[in-house]
Amino acid sequence: MPFTANRQFKANPRLLAAAKDVHYFTPDDRPILDGTAGLWCVNAGHCRPKIVEAIQKQVAHLDYAPPFQMGHPGAFELAERLVKMMPGGHFDHVFYGNSGSEAVESALKIAIAYHRVRGEGARQRLIGRERGYHGVGFGGISVGGIAPNRKFFGSLMPGVDHLPHTHNLEHNAFTRGQPQWGTHLADELERIVTLHDASTIAAVIVEPVAGSTGVLIPPMGYLERLRTICDKYGILLIFDEVITGFGRLGASFATEYFGVVPDMVTVAKGITNGTVPMGAVFTRKGIYDTFMDAAAENAIELFHGYTYSGHPLACAAAMATLDVYEEEGLFANANHLASYWEECLHSLKGLPHVIDLRNLGLVAAIELESIPGKPGVRGMDCLQRCFDTGLLIRTTGDIIALSPPLMIQKEHIDQMFEMLAGVLKELP
Repeated sequence: MPFTANRQFKANPRLLAAAKDVHYFTPDDRPILDGTAGLWCVNAGHCRPKIVEAIQKQVAHLDYAPPFQMGHPGAFELAERLVKMMPGGHFDHVFYGNSGSEAVESALKIAIAYHRVRGEGARQRLIGRERGYHGVGFGGISVGGIAPNRKFFGSLMPGVDHLPHTHNLEHNAFTRGQPQWGTHLADELERIVTLHDASTIAAVIVEPVAGSTGVLIPPMGYLERLRTICDKYGILLIFDEVITGFGRLGASFATEYFGVVPDMVTVAKGITNGTVPMGAVFTRKGIYDTFMDAAAENAIELFHGYTYSGHPLACAAAMATLDVYEEEGLFANANHLASYWEECLHSLKGLPHVIDLRNLGLVAAIELESIPGKPGVRGMDCLQRCFDTGLLIRTTGDIIALSPPLMIQKEHIDQMFEMLAGVLKELP
C-alpha cells in the first residue's frame, strides 16, 4: 500500500466503503467527516451527480482515443477552458498527463528542452527546495526535498540543487496567513546562481504553499522575490499547484492569489475532483511557439507524452468538475469561509502538545510536539483516534494537515474542530 505502514494497517484496517458530499462511510455505514478532501483532491465534494453523469456518458460514447498523432474534441475544449481560468491571459497551452507526478516530470523535461531548442543546451540544472514535494518520479523526488522520499533510491538525478525551506517556529509559530519573517530566504537563489552559474540552470520549481510536508506558508514577498531573480538570470519558474490549484486558497490558482506569474504551472487532483486520474502543465505564452519554430516541418516537436494523456473520461470529468466549481461558486465559498476557518483553527492554541498552527485559504496545519525518540508516533495516534471519532485527517510525521472539500459549511468546520480538540485533549 502506498505511503502506508502496511503491517500496522493490516492489524487495524481503516476502510472507506462509500462517500457523499463531505463524508465518507465505513463498511458498517459509520460517517467520517472528510477533513482532507480525499487526498487534497475532492474539492467539489464526493459523488457529485453532474460529474458522475458526465463520466458515465463519456465511457459509453468514446472510451479511449490514442493521443499520439490523433486527438479528440474533449481534450481541446478542456484546454481552451483551462487557459481561460488563468488570470491575465499569460498562459496559452496545456500539456496533459495522468497525475501530479507526471505533470512535474513533464514540466521539468519541457524546461530543459525549451532551453535546448533556444540554443542554450547547457541549461540543464534544476533547483528545488528543502521539504518540497513534487511527486514520486525520479525527477520529482530529485527536486523534492523530503528525506524519506529520497534516501532509499540512490543518487537520483544529477545537477540538482535545493533552496532552503521557510519553516521556522522561532520566528513564525502561530502565524495567521503569510508570515512576515523569511522573505530573505529567496535570496539563497542568488547564492546558488553564483555557485553554478546562471548559464547552467534551467528552472526553479516550488510549491507556492508546500502541502505534503505539513503546510508551509510562503513569507510575504518570498514568491515575488523568486520571480525577480529568475527573470534576472533567464531561469524558468515552475509553480507546483497540484494542491493549491482549483480553489484551495479561495482563488482559481495560487498564481492568482499571490499575483505572481510563473512560466509553468503543474496541476492535478482538483482538476477532475479526484474521479479520474489526470494531470496537466500550463505553459506561459512563447514556450509552445519556441518548440514549433525550432522544429522542421512534419517533425515531432516534443518527444514526450503518455498513453493516457488527455484521456476522454478524464476530460469529461474535468469539464463537469469545472462546471460544478463555477455553478456552485465553490472558490468564492472557500474565500468566504477562510477567516472563519482561521479562527476555528487558532482556537486550538494552548491544547496539549500543540506547538504551531498555520493556515491560508482552506488549508491548515497543526504541528504537534514529537515524543522524544519516537517521531511521528503522536501524529499517527492522532490520525487513528480521529478516524475512530468520525474525522479523516492527514498526518506528515507529527503535523496534522487539513484541506476539506470546498463545499464545506460552517457547521462542518465547527464539527471538525470540536472533534479535533477532543482528540488533542486525550493524546498522551
